[in-house]
Formats: sequence, C-alpha cells, structure tokens
Amino acid sequence: MIEIRNINKSFGDVHVLHDINTKFEKGVVNIIIGQSGSGKSVLAKCIVGLHQPDTGGIFYDGENFTEMDRRQKVLIRKEIGMLFQGSALFDSMTVEENIMFPLTMFTNQTKKEKLNRVNFCLERVNLEGRNKLYPAECSGGMQKRIAIARAISMNPRYLFCDEPNSGLDPKTSIVIDNLIREITYEYDMTTVVITHDMNSVIEIGDKIMFIHNGYNWWEGDRKSIITTENPEILNFVYASDFMKEIRSSMQDKRK
Repeated sequence: MIEIRNINKSFGDVHVLHDINTKFEKGVVNIIIGQSGSGKSVLAKCIVGLHQPDTGGIFYDGENFTEMDRRQKVLIRKEIGMLFQGSALFDSMTVEENIMFPLTMFTNQTKKEKLNRVNFCLERVNLEGRNKLYPAECSGGMQKRIAIARAISMNPRYLFCDEPNSGLDPKTSIVIDNLIREITYEYDMTTVVITHDMNSVIEIGDKIMFIHNGYNWWEGDRKSIITTENPEILNFVYASDFMKEIRSSMQDKRK
C-alpha cells in the first residue's frame, strides 16, 4: 500500500498540488485521472521520488519515503516497476537484453538465472521466443508488453504505469489493460496507472482518483464514476457530445 498524506508541491509561485491525501491499496488497479495540467504527473513524480514534496509524507507500506536517506530510497526504488508512456526500450538492445537490464543493474544473479527470469516474464506477457528481436521489429502493442515484462522483471511490489495505452488501437489497448489487471491481481502488487483513456478507467479502475486544479477532487470506482453527479467529473468524462448522448441513454434506461 502507498499512502499520501497532506502533500503540497509548488514550483515558484505556482501551487500545483494542494494538501493531497489518498491511499493506493495493493492487489487492485489504482487509477489517477485529470485534465492536462491538473497535477497528476507531478503527484506521480513525487510518489516515486523524482520531485520532493514541499510538505507532507509518502508512505510505502508504512515507511515514510520522503524522510529516507538516499540509500533507503534506492532500496524502495528497487521494489518499483515502471511502465513509461513511450515504452522507453533501448533501440540498440534486443528484447532479451532490455528485460535483463534491471537484473544486471540491481542484482547479482548469474547469466542463467537472469535468462530464466527473462523467459518467465516474456511467457507471462505472451511473447515467449521473441528474445532476439529488436524493438524496431516489434509492433506498438508488442513494445508495450515488452516494457511490462521489463517492469516486472525484478518482481516489484509496486507498479507505476504512465499512459500505458498511448498510441495504441482500441483492441490492443484492451489487451494491455487486461494484462495490467491480471498481473496486479496475480502478484498482489500496488498498481498506479495515470491515464486519459476512459475505456481503461471503466474497464480496470478498481479505485479512481480525479485530480482537479491540484486538488483530490473525487474518488470512487468504475461503477460510481458512471453514476456520479459531480459536475467536474461529468465535464471530464462526458466532454464530447457522443459521450453526453451515451450518458443520457444510460439515464433513460434506469428510469
């Protein structure tokens, strides 16, 4: 579990995060949504230690990450798997080498042990046997799955996903959503997903946090986000005329 307590963050005169409090439970998919510039990316960077909050604390399973020294923070970061928006694979490395990279950097495993872990992770994302391909030889969906395999290679307790469906077609996005949900449940990880994709929110959002102008404006699950009357949520979720028609149709059916 990750707990956020009274987090504030400013850059100069711009107050980006205002007294944020929330909990991200393990074994469920926690999703952060909000308009561009709302503060969700800044919050995520505070959580993983890329930004230092001005006030407040971030607790990993009860341990205050914000007050740790560098050595202690490194130990926590080894427990974190990251799925970046653009996959961030190394073009000059094979699939196998990309997934093996964290193991080489942070463990003393033998080459055989690392290769066994790579093969396990590739099998888990349904890409067994693709070890010697290069990222340029893989589709966008395959690259995302390779990035997920790398993110779980260290068997992390926490998984952060930044726009995991960015640039993917709807069918491939569903595959990635299902994979994120499956590995979260299977490994009982604390998973945090930042996304603009409302399909992902509705499909896998066990807990949804909506940030509005730097405030934790609303929290709920994928069922309550459909039925809420919160005006800011409605303006975000049902921004298009098409989505407004869908909501109207759903309301008519409930009458």
